[in-house]
Amino acid sequence: MINWLFRIFVLVACPLLTYFQISKDQNGILIGLGVGIALIIVALAVESVSLLTIVSGVLGASAGIILSKLVDYAVFQMGNDDFYVAWAKYSVLRYFAFAVFGMFVTVKKLLPELDTLDRDVLAIAKRRGAEMKVVDTSAIIDGRIVDICETRFLSGQLIVPRFILNELQGLADSEDKMVRARGRRGLDMLARLQENPEVPVKIIDKDVPEEDEVDGKVVRLAKQLGGKVFTTDFNLNKVAAVEGVPCLNVNDLTTALKPVVLPGEQMVVFLMKEGKERSQGVGYLDDGTMVVVEDGKEHVGKRVEAQVTSILQTSAGRMLFTKFKGEKA
Repeated sequence: MINWLFRIFVLVACPLLTYFQISKDQNGILIGLGVGIALIIVALAVESVSLLTIVSGVLGASAGIILSKLVDYAVFQMGNDDFYVAWAKYSVLRYFAFAVFGMFVTVKKLLPELDTLDRDVLAIAKRRGAEMKVVDTSAIIDGRIVDICETRFLSGQLIVPRFILNELQGLADSEDKMVRARGRRGLDMLARLQENPEVPVKIIDKDVPEEDEVDGKVVRLAKQLGGKVFTTDFNLNKVAAVEGVPCLNVNDLTTALKPVVLPGEQMVVFLMKEGKERSQGVGYLDDGTMVVVEDGKEHVGKRVEAQVTSILQTSAGRMLFTKFKGEKA
């Protein structure tokens, strides 16, 4: 509707302007009407062309006219007056030809090749983005990410969004003592990460306003960057899997790195307390695995040698059932 009103306005305004400014007769009205129709035709043609194409075409035509001027100067420097007079006779046609040639080169050749180059650059950026890890609040507070970085098992760039830093600051300013301690620990871990020269840490101000929850922001940002999510949050891991974003879960890494123990092997363990069943003693390996030692009740508080009899894998972790073999000095 607005387009039609604009066209009617142009068809009325142009004849009125030419009638009062050029000729107050029928010729002035016809000239204005012709100009108005020409403007509408040009507007219709421009509607189907992108702004980038229009700008490129204008720049190409301008470059063609400048090139024509340079050729004119080169012909003039030849010093042949007869040739220069003949050359100047076709100046308008020459300028038009050079302008059309420049427009053709920019629109038909330059733009498509730039578009191809742009896609290549985006592809490279996406491949590089695979080395980016968007770090979640839970992973920073957990702190094991510092140890992983110090052992150089983690490569690429760690991305800490501003909203994650704000969340840590909010936790550190909490009135709850436990929450405040978690927030301060997270800030300390982040400071240690920044001190590690092996893994660059970058804090970015990019936000994801369409997401309200921090977990959703982390996953969406990692997807936009073409990177991965680094977390210890089980639920965030599931959300990232649904969104098709690779997720590095520290807990999964810890489980994978637990030492392999087979029935029949012997180990040394320190018994810390009595077990639930009669005559049992309980100890723990360095990775937190619970070891139940039969006939170990009387040896609580000592290091003992035990032989593995069975292994029980539960959702809470792994338990080893062993048989007491003797005290260890």
